[in-house]
Amino acid sequence: MRESTKIMFKKHGWRIDRFIHNYIYFVFYYPYVKISYWIVLSFKYLKWFKPIVPIGKMIFNRYHSKVLSHGDTDKIFTLDEDIRIISDENKKIIPYKYATKIIFQEPGYIVVMDCPCKMATHAPEEDINSCIAVGKSVASFWLEHCRKYNPRKITQQEALEIIHRFRKKNHITQVFLKVATGGSTGVICNCHPDTCVSLQATKMSGKIDKSLSMTAESGYSVLHDDEKCIKCGTCQEVCHFMAIKFVDGRWDYNKEECMGCGLCVENCPEGALKLYDDPDKPLPLDIDKISHGITRFTNSPETKKTSRLHS
Repeated sequence: MRESTKIMFKKHGWRIDRFIHNYIYFVFYYPYVKISYWIVLSFKYLKWFKPIVPIGKMIFNRYHSKVLSHGDTDKIFTLDEDIRIISDENKKIIPYKYATKIIFQEPGYIVVMDCPCKMATHAPEEDINSCIAVGKSVASFWLEHCRKYNPRKITQQEALEIIHRFRKKNHITQVFLKVATGGSTGVICNCHPDTCVSLQATKMSGKIDKSLSMTAESGYSVLHDDEKCIKCGTCQEVCHFMAIKFVDGRWDYNKEECMGCGLCVENCPEGALKLYDDPDKPLPLDIDKISHGITRFTNSPETKKTSRLHS
């Protein structure tokens, strides 16, 4: 038995079923996600099927993602110590029932591999190698068992360069959690709605029932400075969630639709947009704050406009 297999086996303890699921999931990464993609495409034909809502919730409680801001992503890829936070309080950050552990062990051990979503959706070849494992547990398994998906070990700086390159191409950053892989963080991917099965699943299921989502918001909303805004429309163009529009020449923002990815902030040529930690949304996965037991700043309009601005 290979060393990475032993690590995986030990992680699941007596739950042999989860070890087997975890093993199959990564060894057959592409066909597993390809089948999931077909299921997602079938959602639009199943609106009439009433049991799909509880079935969807059951699935999404076990496999989901959390959107990360650029700043919070950078903090993960500059970690120099292990982070292990296992608590029901995590559900304030990752608002799902089961897979909510925040674990980054040996965070400098990083591997990038082909993304099965991008393979399934026929993304451009240069975009496919974009799925990142942080921590030896998953990363070493990819190296030993997933050679057909072109895994390669990279440094933290190289990981940041990959993240930055994809964000310039309007990809958002997500961390994925799955009960079968230990219910914890560890896989971070660069996602675009056109080529991400997770984002497409959230979009499709939301048409059936608004409560169905496998994508948790980052925890941030957008603050607009009308004096700086030149009404160029760039923020509207880059928003994947149609949260920003210009109506009669005025900036119009739908906070409920915003996932807080921060692409609009990064692309605004005049610096007229900022992210703020929004108390109406799940807590951000901000390593600095959660590792020191800080949850959220006080809820006041003044705080939103000043101390909670997030770049």
